[in-house]
Amino acid sequence: MDLNTVIFEQERPVLLSISYRMLGEISSAEDVVQEAWLRFAASDADAIRNPGAWLRRVATNIALDTLKSARARRESYIGPWLPEPIISEHGPSTESRFQLAQECELALLWAMERLSPTERAAFVLREAFDADYSEIATTLGKSEAACRQMVSRAHKRLQTSGPRFDVSPEDAAKAVETFFFAATQDHDQAIKMVSQDAMAITDGGGKASAAFRILHGPKDIITVTQAVMEKAKDLYGVSYAMVFANSQPALARYTGDVLDTLTLVLPDPSGAANWIYVMRNLEKLKVEKPHG
Repeated sequence: MDLNTVIFEQERPVLLSISYRMLGEISSAEDVVQEAWLRFAASDADAIRNPGAWLRRVATNIALDTLKSARARRESYIGPWLPEPIISEHGPSTESRFQLAQECELALLWAMERLSPTERAAFVLREAFDADYSEIATTLGKSEAACRQMVSRAHKRLQTSGPRFDVSPEDAAKAVETFFFAATQDHDQAIKMVSQDAMAITDGGGKASAAFRILHGPKDIITVTQAVMEKAKDLYGVSYAMVFANSQPALARYTGDVLDTLTLVLPDPSGAANWIYVMRNLEKLKVEKPHG
C-alpha cells in the first residue's frame, strides 16, 4: 500500500462523516469520498503540505455541489424527505465505516435542511470537527468573519426550527416505548402523551404507503398512528425489535425478514413525544454491517 493510499484510508472516516452530514444520504456520501480519492490520486502529493486539510476541503466542496443538485431533486420528492438512517442492530459499532457519522442525530440532519448549503458546510466543519475559522474560510472561499456569521446564524436557526438535539439514548428509548404504549390507549388518553407542538414525519418516497404531509399536534398524530397500528394487526409475519439509528434507540418493524418501518421518537423536556421520525422508504432501510 503506497503512502497516498495510507493517508487517504486514515482520513476516510472523517471524509465519510463530513459528506454524510452534508447530504444525509449514505450512497451519496460514499460517492463524494470516491471522487475525493480520484482527485487525490491524480494530484501532485508532494505539493500538498497538509493532505488531511486538502482532502477535507475537496470533499466538502464536492459535497456542496452534490447538495445543490440534491435539493433540486428533493423538491419533486414524493411526500416529506427525511435523512437516511445508519441502522445497526446491536448499537454503534467501532468497526463500521460510518462510525463517526453514526454520532450525527437524525433530528439534526433534518433540521440542517433549513440551512443554506454554505451555512451547513460551515456549521458541520466547525461544530462536528472543530475546524478553525481560517480552514473553513479557505474551504468555502469566504472571509473568516463571514464564516463566523454563518456558524452563528446556523446555531440560531437550528435552535428555533428543530427538535431537541440533547436527548440521551435512554430518554430516546423511553420516548419510543411511551409513544407506542400511548397509541394502544383510548384516543383521549393517548393524545395527552404527545406534546402540543409535536410533529410526525413519514418518508415513503413513493416506495411505500406514507402520509404525504407532516402531521402536527397530538390529535392528528395519534389518529393516524392508531389507524396504522390497527391495520398492521391484519398483516402476516409482523414483528418488532429495538435497533439503533444514528446511535439512538428506534423501533424497527419487520414483515417476515424485511425491515419495512423504522420509528424514532424524541421527547420534549417533560417527556412527551415531540418529534416522530418514520422511515418507510425501503431504499433507505438498510442495516449497516461492520466493514471489513
